[in-house]
Amino acid sequence: MKDFAGRVAAVTGAGSGIGRALARQLARQGAGLALCDVDGAGLAETVAGCEGLGVKVTSRIVDVADRAAVYAWADEVVADHGAVHVVVNNAGVALGATVESMSYDDFEWLMNIDFWGVVHGTKAFLPYLKASGDGHVVNVSSVFGLISVPSQSAYNAAKFAVRGFSDTLRMELEIEGAPVSVTTVHPGGIKTNIARNARMDPSVTALAGDAEQARADFERMFVTSPEKAARQILTAVRRDRRRALVGPDAKAIDLVARLPAALYQNVLAKSAARMRGRSAARSPRP
Repeated sequence: MKDFAGRVAAVTGAGSGIGRALARQLARQGAGLALCDVDGAGLAETVAGCEGLGVKVTSRIVDVADRAAVYAWADEVVADHGAVHVVVNNAGVALGATVESMSYDDFEWLMNIDFWGVVHGTKAFLPYLKASGDGHVVNVSSVFGLISVPSQSAYNAAKFAVRGFSDTLRMELEIEGAPVSVTTVHPGGIKTNIARNARMDPSVTALAGDAEQARADFERMFVTSPEKAARQILTAVRRDRRRALVGPDAKAIDLVARLPAALYQNVLAKSAARMRGRSAARSPRP
């Protein structure tokens, strides 16, 4: 897929962040848009920003954790647009918790969106992508699909799963000779609201000190704008890359992931311990 003019792209999580940036850039490049999100207000803002760019834009409130809703949306997209050429499974949430303290409800909430949402979107749209004759699946993982991080077991599990699922699908489609390709996206720190909107279990404080301070420290590491991330993702699709590392930190983390596991894991564990120690030192004494 060398360009997007005249194509139709379905984007999940389009109400903000990378999803919104992708929608705007795809529209500017001539692609029709089918957008979804659970945030109706955010989705409406994205639609308003894309209308008037000379392409057809449709939208629907969809919870990607709901398999039936995703399949119904895929059918609706093709009915409205006549075809679909690209699906971007971007919707995602975050959770901070230790394995021991994390509730099953929180774990399932994250997995249902970050992993099963990707599966639902991929499988619902795949037959239509094949029928288009030139389709592409874009599944958003994370740098946390490359390395593991304390307090992020659920997010790590989902994003590693997205990576494995997507890599396997790409190989199967190549074996089949299908007219569909797959790109797995590993964004680094992108300036979005995902950390601010994350669920934080109290166990994060015990693990790494003040949870709000940890959230703020984490957000300061966000170095790439959603617009720049979107440009890099669309370039990866045009070049048919198997994997897109988005942002300079993603490239650095990819190199870290190639080191012996004990090396990088010890560094991360010691860093978290230092953060906990600094937080304890700042806390007022009774």
